[in-house]
Amino acid sequence: MLELLMSGGWVMLPLLILAVVATAIALERFWTLRRSEVIPHGIGLEIEHWSRGKTLEIGEIQRLRQDSPMGELLAAALLVRHKPRDVIKERIEDVGRHITHDLNRFLPTLGTIASVAPLLGLLGTVIGMIQMFLTILSTGVGDANQLAGGIGQALISTAAGLCLAIPALLLHRYFRGRVTGYVIEMEKVAINLLDVLEARQAD
Repeated sequence: MLELLMSGGWVMLPLLILAVVATAIALERFWTLRRSEVIPHGIGLEIEHWSRGKTLEIGEIQRLRQDSPMGELLAAALLVRHKPRDVIKERIEDVGRHITHDLNRFLPTLGTIASVAPLLGLLGTVIGMIQMFLTILSTGVGDANQLAGGIGQALISTAAGLCLAIPALLLHRYFRGRVTGYVIEMEKVAINLLDVLEARQAD
């Protein structure tokens, strides 16, 4: 197997490096984007209960901010809960942009790997074919079996690039979809909290 990989030429080295990076990103994102880590169960109802109370300790808000991305978003609204609705909404939007950026961390890199890997594989094939034709010019066609073997080795890099690009692209789309779902759900909870805070101010 190692000999097969090495026969793909020097482009196999950057492809292997990209494969390691893509694997590390995938494992990190699987761990970080767990639902229990981003949106803890029942946090929306807990916050609504807090916000309807007469008092809300600053320590509770700070704990909420450090608990999860969803907690950070809701804590931002609770810190300015006595302000007008427009001010609270603007704060939610500002913090939401930062949270979305954090949730999408490393995903652009994963997408870049999915785009670059097949190009590197194609480059390896082109270089291999050029070297083979230069050999033919200098020594002649020679053995047909050796020529076929050279073409097969040149195509290894393309196959390796595709084997890396396809799962990287699938993982990139999967994580982007998961982040989008989380953002939509956080928006719903934040709007509910905003309505509760506005109703409390009207009392």
